[in-house]
Formats: sequence, C-alpha cells, structure tokens
Amino acid sequence: MSFKRRVTNGDLRELVYSALSPIHGTGLFAKRIISKGEYIGTYHGPVAKRDGTYVLWVYDKGDAANAIGRSGRNLLRYLNHAQRGNAEFEGFDLYALKKIQADQEITFNYEGG
Repeated sequence: MSFKRRVTNGDLRELVYSALSPIHGTGLFAKRIISKGEYIGTYHGPVAKRDGTYVLWVYDKGDAANAIGRSGRNLLRYLNHAQRGNAEFEGFDLYALKKIQADQEITFNYEGG
C-alpha cells in the first residue's frame, strides 16, 4: 500500500489540528472524516533517552527492555488518552481504529491495550 507519509506539521494539517480538549489541555482533532484503518500520521521527533512529556515508547509486548522512544515534535504529541481510543499506533505510525468524525478528538490508549 502506497501513501504519503505525514510527518511534518504542514503535512499533518491536511488531516488534523490541535485545539483545547475536554479531556486534558490541548488535544488532536480530525479536520475531516477519517475512515477506519486510514493512516493518520507518523509520530516524529528525536530518540528519547528517558521518559517525559510527549515521549512515545514503542516495543513488542513482553519486551519493554528493548523499547524505542521518541520525543514528539509534531502535532501528534497532542494525542490524549482514552481507555477506548479511536486510533492506535503500529510502530510510530498512527491509524484510525474506527471512523472518526470531523472535529472529533483523536485519542489512543496510552497503555497499548
């Protein structure tokens, strides 16, 4: 499957925007309807050496010792937590778990489950 990677804020703004969130602080919202399974964007930033705000850790279940972290520098850093999020990461790429309406907040489960 070929698609345009959305890494820069300019690319991400075609699909999402940040705004005040009813969940917490600033959130990430859909600019248009996002279809189930649609690629939203790639979490981008320098490799993180320790945990902190806007750090996303990626690892295989049961293999946290080999986690890779990125300190988010693009709009995806504004994703808020929801137990039943409407998006999930596959590596550092974010995909819609279900249809997301325009102006709906995009969320994911920080615990990965």
